[in-house]
Amino acid sequence: MSTAPASSQPLPPDARLRKPLRALPRGTVDCHAHVFDRFDQYPLVGNRRYDPPLCTREAWFALHEALGVERGVQVHGTPYGYDNRITEDFVQAHPDRLRAVAAIPPDASPALIASLNAAGFRAARLMDQFPTGATTRDLESIAALIAPHGWHIEINIAKAADWVELESRLMACPVPLVFDHMGRVRGSEGIDSPGFKVIDRLLSRRADTWTKVSSWYRLSDAPGPAYEDMRPIAQTLLRDHPDRCVWGTNWPHPGIHADMPNDIDLVDALESWIENDAVRVPLFADNAARLYGFAPVKQA
Repeated sequence: MSTAPASSQPLPPDARLRKPLRALPRGTVDCHAHVFDRFDQYPLVGNRRYDPPLCTREAWFALHEALGVERGVQVHGTPYGYDNRITEDFVQAHPDRLRAVAAIPPDASPALIASLNAAGFRAARLMDQFPTGATTRDLESIAALIAPHGWHIEINIAKAADWVELESRLMACPVPLVFDHMGRVRGSEGIDSPGFKVIDRLLSRRADTWTKVSSWYRLSDAPGPAYEDMRPIAQTLLRDHPDRCVWGTNWPHPGIHADMPNDIDLVDALESWIENDAVRVPLFADNAARLYGFAPVKQA
């Protein structure tokens, strides 16, 4: 692994842009990203776990221009707590291009959920990794709130082993589920680990479960940009569940203090793991269009 010194503050994303080695499909959706900007208009909450650097919506769109990404999903950042205004305003400004994932408390009002739904939100996130808001302890309460709008619940677990205890509750959950970042299974844990087996079973037994192929660089115990220990996990998911995998950049890679990856290198690495070209359009475009309610796009 790299021995680059850590910064005392989180690093900004690597701004070096180029075209990926292979053009992404038409209608590609970046299903996981955040913006942190206009701090005077959208203040951060006091109990946040990190102070994000300036990461503007313009910079995210510039990355999309380089990659050939046409659509995106903003996952509301934890430094804003339950104040979804920055995400709501951004998505409303680009209604055909963007969707969003909200941070909502378990006692949120039906009126709030209806307002967010009208603005382009399609999911609520449970965040066990940084437990400053709703977590998996609130699974049933959040599900009841969002079910009338057809939303799904997106879960960022603290560690992959935690899926084991949650499995029965997830099987019974009345709304669709999305497992953030490949279920946060580490490369050193691999596909035989208990946590991965739970994710695999849920994806097999519930047709309304999904996983994001994203943020593998955080889970790897091998050097970048190849992150080779994550290859078997990604390949297994794409081989066994090609209709339930979506891709995201996780830009701007919040909270990284050393070894910031380059976004185009990450796309090139993922492309090198794809064993069957038939999964490319579903992974990058079609699955996300179904999950987030984008209009389908015909490939050239």
